Amino acid sequence: MQAYRLIPHPSNSPLRVSGIEARLKNSDPNWLTIRWKIDDAARLVVPPTGGKKRSDELWKRTCFEIFLKPSTGDSYQEWNFSPSRQWNAYAFEGYRDGMRVLEVSREPDSVWHGGNSFALFDVSVPRVALPRTECAIAISAVIEEEERMSYWSIAHPDTARPDFHHSACYAGLLDPRGE
Repeated sequence: MQAYRLIPHPSNSPLRVSGIEARLKNSDPNWLTIRWKIDDAARLVVPPTGGKKRSDELWKRTCFEIFLKPSTGDSYQEWNFSPSRQWNAYAFEGYRDGMRVLEVSREPDSVWHGGNSFALFDVSVPRVALPRTECAIAISAVIEEEERMSYWSIAHPDTARPDFHHSACYAGLLDPRGE
């Protein structure tokens, strides 16, 4: 299991959330599982359950994201997950270029476990939809707390605003063999 500590972008400090950790379970041949643990979640604003379906602009509210970039080429995938159970996936040809909806034969699944001292968000992504090669991975979270937004990632670029698509955010590695 891989664990990553996310840090907030310096331009948008959180209100109360004191930490986020993402853990990847990469041993199941059919699913990649990610668990986000949000510390001090009492003021977290969580979108209401909307049913498991695709939806755009999830990043405007509390949501969790992974980006996967194969070790060769410029293309990458972006996956967005909301505690509402809504999700979406996109394929890009290059940095913020050539975006299209990523067609998947099996939808991801998610479960939200809310709480005051901490909350958990579990997501399972079907492996059949993921690149079949070693990938750099970026893991992030958009956190809404009582009308304040904070943007968390494994690493951030040295930019005035958060940019999860930036190559500096790809600070993890995912092996397709589950190792």
